[in-house]
Amino acid sequence: MQRTDFHYDLPVELIAQRPLATRTAARLLTLDGVSGVLADRQIIDLVGLVRPGDLLVFNDTQVVPARLYARKSTGGQVELLIERLLDSGRALAHIRASKAPKPGSWLQLQHGARLQVLDKSPAGLYTIASEAMPLAALLERDGHIPLPPYITRPDDAADIARYQTVFARRPGAVAAPTAGLHFDAELLAGLAAAGVQRTYVTLHIGAGTFQPVRVDDIESHAMHAEWLEISAETVAAVAATRARGGRVIAIGTTAVRALETAASTGELAPYSGDTQLFLYPGRTFRIVDCLLTNFHLPESTLLMLVAAFGGHDAVMAAYRHAVTGHYRFFSYGDAMWLTAAPTARAG
Repeated sequence: MQRTDFHYDLPVELIAQRPLATRTAARLLTLDGVSGVLADRQIIDLVGLVRPGDLLVFNDTQVVPARLYARKSTGGQVELLIERLLDSGRALAHIRASKAPKPGSWLQLQHGARLQVLDKSPAGLYTIASEAMPLAALLERDGHIPLPPYITRPDDAADIARYQTVFARRPGAVAAPTAGLHFDAELLAGLAAAGVQRTYVTLHIGAGTFQPVRVDDIESHAMHAEWLEISAETVAAVAATRARGGRVIAIGTTAVRALETAASTGELAPYSGDTQLFLYPGRTFRIVDCLLTNFHLPESTLLMLVAAFGGHDAVMAAYRHAVTGHYRFFSYGDAMWLTAAPTARAG
């Protein structure tokens, strides 16, 4: 398929710039993967969409304050976005500056700490090192919440809580697993009362999630790498769900990517390491039966994954419906619930 097969026109005013007053106030567009039928609902209607015995799979990654502002020794301003901590003192980072810093140069942060630029990879990522202070502590002190590029305002105090799921517990992401932002304690309790189980995977979302597909033939796209971990407990929870006839419901595309990576050999197994799995129409799904996800950028790999799961034509029609219906898009926006299209099933 071609990249342009995933294009849709989105008025800029539909891009949510701030979260709603409460996490569960969002709208929910549902798509039946078999019939293609759409329905306009609310997030709180999830309690009626699930069934006793179903399993919700959440991504428990925690967003770190990964954006830093610094100055070069010449006085030039620099913006850093930490992609991944390598150890207590080193990290991979994206650096934006009027002139790229040279290896060996130093960057001065607001409160006096310094970072040294060690090298630059062919992919454009810099290795940086903290002079004295552990990087995790430095980020907590000087870092900013790394809001996505389509949110055009500076981060503020409200984002510290709202650009984070209530179940986040494993620091490492530079972007939130946004489908999880819709859940609060009351909704989770309601789902549990409906007989639904839940489990967790970890996938640390990197800045590569926002990188555009630059090739016309999507199969030629080189997918970015992200680190994930799936425990033996989660594998057992999925097996128990299958045994009782329940459905595996992925909360977000990152949960899908984690589960399907760990099942790439045919059976779901514990997994720890990087994934570059790229799911697009023609690829099939071994584990996931239902998906809750936010709306995604035109021509993005995340939209391609959703189209693979729900059916290309049906998903693109749903997006046109969402635009016409003035749904709110992207990280702080509304959500979709999809059941798998017949073409999405493996075997």
